[in-house]
Amino acid sequence: MPKLYFKYGAMGSSKTAQALMVKFNYEEKGYRVGLMKPEVDNRDGDTTVRSRIGLKDTGILIRRDMNLYDWYQKNPYDVLIIDEAQFLSEEQINQLKDIAIEFVPVLCFGLKTDFQTHLFEGSRRLFEIADSLMEIKSVCTCGRKAEVNARIHDGKIVREGEQIFIGGNESYIGLCYDCWQKGKINPPPTRMLEEPDSF
Repeated sequence: MPKLYFKYGAMGSSKTAQALMVKFNYEEKGYRVGLMKPEVDNRDGDTTVRSRIGLKDTGILIRRDMNLYDWYQKNPYDVLIIDEAQFLSEEQINQLKDIAIEFVPVLCFGLKTDFQTHLFEGSRRLFEIADSLMEIKSVCTCGRKAEVNARIHDGKIVREGEQIFIGGNESYIGLCYDCWQKGKINPPPTRMLEEPDSF
């Protein structure tokens, strides 16, 4: 039975890379994959879906006023993969849930929270109704698990501003809550890293 999946992590946790690898794996088995992203994510051009490690592909833009359920019925795929799903509206997440119930698996990848540690509209709804939740873990500069998407400017953490500000490594860094709260971007490198399985 198809499901609605949400795979989330902090900035730099390889969410987009994993989305592109999942697409490749489905296509290798002969499935038609609809790779999509919200139009607000214009960092790499209108339709490019690109990871930090260099993987890229062409995606289908999701407009803010787009009814995904109606769109899918005119554009059927065997599976849908949504990058940057946190930027979708609550209603669009509901539509993806309906697609997953009636038609095909829907795999959403995105951030859990914004730079102030508040849930995005899309991620909040995914936490409420997704059939499967999986955290993609990454590491803070201090060695702990990164969980905060710290917005940075001129080497300092930014704590105020609009919720949505599109940017990459020049604007965001994944930090643990403690480093974010204390404003520490580059803790001393002498601290021993925690074991990966302690995440």
